[in-house]
Amino acid sequence: MLPKYIEINGRVLMSLLEPDEVSPEALRRAGLTDTCLVRVNLQGDIEVRRHDRWDVIGGLTGKFGPRVELASGRTWAS
Repeated sequence: MLPKYIEINGRVLMSLLEPDEVSPEALRRAGLTDTCLVRVNLQGDIEVRRHDRWDVIGGLTGKFGPRVELASGRTWAS
């Protein structure tokens, strides 16, 4: 089974963070910008697109799935 993701930009990711999750400051230190491409997998891992790879820069907790779907307007895709 292929992993599933929802792709969003950094601004959308910042808008759906909960207080007990990774901090916006930590994400910015890891290279997150408002316009960078980000993806979230079903386990809640946040990955940012670099020039030649994806890097895990944090994670979401709790019931993040519905939040990601609502904020992005997308569903999970392989």
